[in-house]
Order: sequence, then C-alpha cells, then structure tokens
Amino acid sequence: MEHSEEAITKFTTYCRKNGSGSPTNIDRFENEYNAHSPIWWYTYPSFIHSMLNYALRCMKSDIIINLAFFIHDLHQQIQQLHEQQVNSYHGQPFTVYRGQGLSKVTFEKLQNTKGGLISFNNFLSTSPERDTPLGFASSISEGVDIIGILFIMSIDPTVKSVPFASIKRVSYFDKENEILFSMHTVFRVGAIQQMDNNDRLFQVELQFTSDHDEQLRIHTNRIREEAGNGIEWERLATLLLKIGQYNKAEELFHALLEQTFNENEKSIYYRFLGLIKKEQGHYEQTISYYNQALRIDTKTLLSNNSRSIILYNNICQMYDNMEANLELVSCYEKALEIQKTLPSNHSDLAVSYNNIGSMYNDMGEYSKALPFYDKALEIQQKALPSNHPDLAASQNNIGMTYNKVGEYSKALLFNEQSLKIYQKTPAPDHYNLAVSYNNIGNVYDSMGDYLKALSFYEKALGIKQKTLSPNHPSLAISYNNIGMAHNKMKEYSKAISSHEEALDICKKTLPSNHRDLATSYNNIGNVYDSMEKYSKALSFYEQALEIKQQTLPPNHPSLAVAYSNIGSVYNNIGEHSKALSSHERSLEIRQQSLPSNHPDLAMSYNNIGMVYAKMGNYSKALTFFERAVQIGQQLLSSYHPKLKIFRENLERMKKKL
Repeated sequence: MEHSEEAITKFTTYCRKNGSGSPTNIDRFENEYNAHSPIWWYTYPSFIHSMLNYALRCMKSDIIINLAFFIHDLHQQIQQLHEQQVNSYHGQPFTVYRGQGLSKVTFEKLQNTKGGLISFNNFLSTSPERDTPLGFASSISEGVDIIGILFIMSIDPTVKSVPFASIKRVSYFDKENEILFSMHTVFRVGAIQQMDNNDRLFQVELQFTSDHDEQLRIHTNRIREEAGNGIEWERLATLLLKIGQYNKAEELFHALLEQTFNENEKSIYYRFLGLIKKEQGHYEQTISYYNQALRIDTKTLLSNNSRSIILYNNICQMYDNMEANLELVSCYEKALEIQKTLPSNHSDLAVSYNNIGSMYNDMGEYSKALPFYDKALEIQQKALPSNHPDLAASQNNIGMTYNKVGEYSKALLFNEQSLKIYQKTPAPDHYNLAVSYNNIGNVYDSMGDYLKALSFYEKALGIKQKTLSPNHPSLAISYNNIGMAHNKMKEYSKAISSHEEALDICKKTLPSNHRDLATSYNNIGNVYDSMEKYSKALSFYEQALEIKQQTLPPNHPSLAVAYSNIGSVYNNIGEHSKALSSHERSLEIRQQSLPSNHPDLAMSYNNIGMVYAKMGNYSKALTFFERAVQIGQQLLSSYHPKLKIFRENLERMKKKL
C-alpha cells in the first residue's frame, strides 16, 4: 500500500488521540518525516521504536495498520542496504550478538525448542560485538522472574531469508555498530548453556535459516505475485499466520476491507481471509471468502485469468477436505474448462491435473487418477529444474497410486525419486521428507517387508513430531501405519498402543464421521481379530463400515476392506452365511474398482475359499484358492506372506479331496 502525507497525518492523529508519545515528538515526526530515513527514525530516542516493537510483539492490529507505511519504509531501506552490502561478506558466515530478558515460562519453552526453529516477530537489533549485549543480559537477569539471555547468532549471508544490514552510517547513533534485521527472522536453536555459574544467565546459540513451510509459502507467494505493487501486507500476513495469530490476521484484513474502495485490493484481502480460515480448518468459510474474491475477479478480469483458475483450484481443495465429492467433481470441471484456454505446458495446468488425480485417487478410481498425475509430471519436467519440490510431490502421487494398484516396483521407483529431491532441501526435518518416508513404508508394507516398512514409518513420525502440533491429524496417519506394521509382526500390545494414539488424535480433531476415524476403528479391529478377540474386533469393524458407508462411493475399495474384515470375523465365529455374504460383497466391489490381477482380489478369493472350507464344501474352496494363487503369483514376490498363505490353503485343500 503506497503511503502518503495522509497516512502520516492519520498515524500522528492516532498517536495524539491515544497518548502515544509526547506532543513534541509527535509533531516532529509529522513535520520532518521525509527529512530523515526510516532507520534514523527507528533509532531516534522517541516513541516510534517502542511503539512499533510493542505492536509487533503483541500483535496490536490497530497500531500495525496505522504504522503500515513506516513498517514498509523501514523494511525497504533494510532491503536496499542489504543489497548494497551483501557482496562485502564474500559469502563468509559471521556472528552477531543480542542481549535479551525472557520470562521463566518463555525460557522453558525455548529450552524445549532445542533443535527446532524460533522466530522473532519484530525488527531485530544485534551487535557484532559481544560485550554490550552481554552486559545488558547480565543486568536484566537481576529482575524478578527474568532470565538474562545472550543470543549468539551465526549468520550465513548466502541464506535467502530476511534482509539484514549494518546501519552504522544511517542510524541516529552513528557511532554504534549495529546490524538490523527485518521482521520475522527464523533461527534454528542450538546449544543452551548456563554462564558464570549463574542460573539466571544463559547463552543460546542460534543458526540463521529460512522458513520452510512450503504450503504457506506457495499460497502467500501466489497472492503477492498477483497483487503486484498495489499491496504491501503479504509479509505481515505470512508472519501472523506462521505464529498462529489467526484472529489478529483476520482483524487486520477486515479493517483493510473497510478502508479500501479498490476492487483489486478487496479481492486480495478476501483471498487472505480465505487462507486464514483454511489454516484454521474452517473450510466452509474459506469457500465463502474465495467465492467473494472470485465474484470480484469475474467482473474485473478476463474469465480465463490465472487468478480465477487458482481460486477455483483453492475452492476445489476445500471441497476435497470436506469430502464433498459431488461439489468437488463440479468444481474441478469448472477449473479445467477455464484452463483449457492456457498453453498446454502452463504450470497452472499441472496444478489442476494433480488435483483431479488426487480427487480420483480419493474416490478409489486409480486408473483415472494415474493419467492426470502423469500429465502433471510431464508439464513440470519441461518447466521446472530437476530438483524442484513440485516434481517430488507429483512423483509421490504417482508412486502412491501404483502402490494401490499393486505395481510395487513402479511405486518404489517413483517414491525413491521423490525422496532424493526432498533430501536435498536445506531443512533436515522438512515435512515433505516425512511424506516420502511414509509412502516408501507403505510400499514395503504392501510387499510384506514389515520390518523395513516400520523403519520408514518411524522416520516419518520422528519428523512430524518435530514439525507439527501434538494433535495434528497427520500424526494419526503415522501412528496407524506403525500400529499396522506391529500387528503384522504379531506385536499386538505395541499395535494397540499405536492405534489408540491415532484414534485419540482423530477424535480430538476430526468430525465424528471422518474417514480417518474409520481407518483407526478398522485398524484396532484388525489387532483384536489377530488376537482372536472376535466380539471386540467385530464392534470396531462395524463402526468403521458405518462411517465409510456415509462418506464413500458405493464401489470404493476401502468399503471392500471393511466387508472383508467383517466376513473374516463371522467365519471365525462360525456364522458362515453372514461371512459368505460379506466376502462376496467385498469381491464385487474389488472387481468393479481394481485391476483384474490386483492382490486384493486374490485375498477376496482366498477369503471366500476359507468360508467354503469351513462349511465342508471343499471342491468350491479349492476353486477359489486356485484363483487366489493364480492372481497372487502375478504381482507378489515368491516370499510374500500373503502368497505363502494362499499356497498353503491350496495344498491343504488338495489333501482334503
């Protein structure tokens, strides 16, 4: 947002009304603002420095909005100085220091963050000299319940993150050698050590780094690109979202909406509000805000404008999160119709192809999903560098789908290619690495190598525990996978423990009919089934089936799993007619939704054979066991546990006849 004399006058009027600063200093700022640089005003001993840092630290949206012109100017001057000075570092790391006081509670949180990331929300003053910051930390530690901290910050000037600059020549205090960082510096926390045997004075090592929240970066970069020079709020919005200040961010953009008559700016603000609601998990409100932006765009822009395409894709993702399949299909059809006007290798087409592939994947229509994933990857391979994370995401999608259709060698190939790209990311604990480890674990699980699968699942969980909140739904996925591996290895108590962790998270974070809850119920049922506690198993299986019937298409492969599990329990407790009915329904779904040589079809034939064997109809049982072995031999390795079971059942039945 371009500032003007009006913005300065509005700010000083606000200060006078709220008693912020002395009348003399307010008058001087109003009359002489353009006579000095923003850094000069920031370091000048008046009300500006304290007011700005208080507003950023406490997220006071009214002050931030009134100070927006100054925040912008200060950031721009730091950026300009950084560009002038960066070559003087010759790419060599250097160290700066900062003395600060922390409350005991905040210090305990910092200790628990060791190895993780810490962000400073305000403009950050540091010194290349140690003595003054140490003296400040020592003196402030004498306060009640305050811990003195000497931050020792290692700065790699090649890291492209927040700009910083030496302000010695432009500061009010021209003899102080200070390095000033712009807002939202991110550091990795290293060693924390007590100093001088003083339990209230510590040194904390920090490593300057970049922020690797890839999804949020993509969203805010998109909005920034489309806004051009007409808006300067995206950096502040990103900051508010990163630190979880959703209500403050919402206040900010509602205030901005009230102040502007510019339709383009209104569209941008609605998109930010949509992003805020998305981060909070309020998907219906997200759709409402995106639709308001879309209505403005369709009035003022061409119908095939890329901004409208992105909005359609964002709306589609919300319908996907809400599991609203009918609305989702309609939404993607609209998005794709608009995108057909774009060049065949346009990057937005790749986004849509991936989204449509994911839609079909979620619906269990894997043969339809793969061509869309392939199209997305083909476009990205032409348009992006070979180590771009978007390539890795597409390879993950393809690998995951090949695993579901039983083509394990292809699945492993694509997932390992994806992992190689993610391993090159600067962040060792990047969430996308967890996704790759999880997907590779899934393939090894499908191949019957449960120990290897468990190893990858545990790597994925380790990363998620460092990067996600304790009740994040993605943690439940990892706990479920680990539980399934333990169950297959006959480690039942470990399996139950992991699945109960997953179920607890799902109950806290998801609607009562969410399909991830069904997954947890199903998995706990599997363990009780393995332990021959059939009444408990049946109870959990039926809860899983009820949710799946509410949320999935009638021929979804996941429904086949539910019917199959229930059929196996009925067979074990001697209710053979119910068992046969359930297994036949499972087979019918799999015949409609899976390739004719899929291992799950082999399992259905095996299960029906087991029921006929229990009923004493050995000739029919033999026929179904033969089909199971015939299919199993096509895709399963010769040592796969399932194929071994199919063959043993077939041989046993031959001996009966």
